[in-house]
Amino acid sequence: LAELAAEPGVIALALHVDYWDYIGWADKFASPKFTDRQKAYARAAGSNTIYTPQMIVNGTDRVEGSDPNKVEGAIRRHQSAEPMVTLRLMRAGGTLTITASAKAVLGKKLIVELIRYNPKARVEIEYGENAGKTIEYSNTVTNWLRVGEWEGGEDFELKVPVEGEEPVVVILQADGPGTIFAASELK
Repeated sequence: LAELAAEPGVIALALHVDYWDYIGWADKFASPKFTDRQKAYARAAGSNTIYTPQMIVNGTDRVEGSDPNKVEGAIRRHQSAEPMVTLRLMRAGGTLTITASAKAVLGKKLIVELIRYNPKARVEIEYGENAGKTIEYSNTVTNWLRVGEWEGGEDFELKVPVEGEEPVVVILQADGPGTIFAASELK
């Protein structure tokens, strides 16, 4: 994930799950909401299986994060597709303006989600199987909010308050969770 986070054109986000907390060390970045999101992706794919590390590429491809070739292949497939939606972000003071337009009527509602993340975090592991190790995390999600919906027809604009210095990511995603039609980032 650290390598992907540094790659231009890729928005790599780490959602730490809480289902490993029982082994003796609770991840301070883990959230039950992120575990629920991972389970929702499994349900949307018709599966009951979740695992770590797992990556969801563009909202549809579930890939083992420990298989870099499959991750890379999924990313390249999605990058080669013609985008159906243009998404732009502009930040002025404490306000983020989100604008979007579709090249054609999408025929489905898209969820507008605002994500904040910490680009780097160094953590000393005190307990569990990684006790004594220091790990540097990349792009650790600190907040994931649903801020609106868009029917995908007429052009869209939304102003959202944002505070703090953390980078901002906005994704436009089919409900389910499903396909991500557009994503944009301001660092």
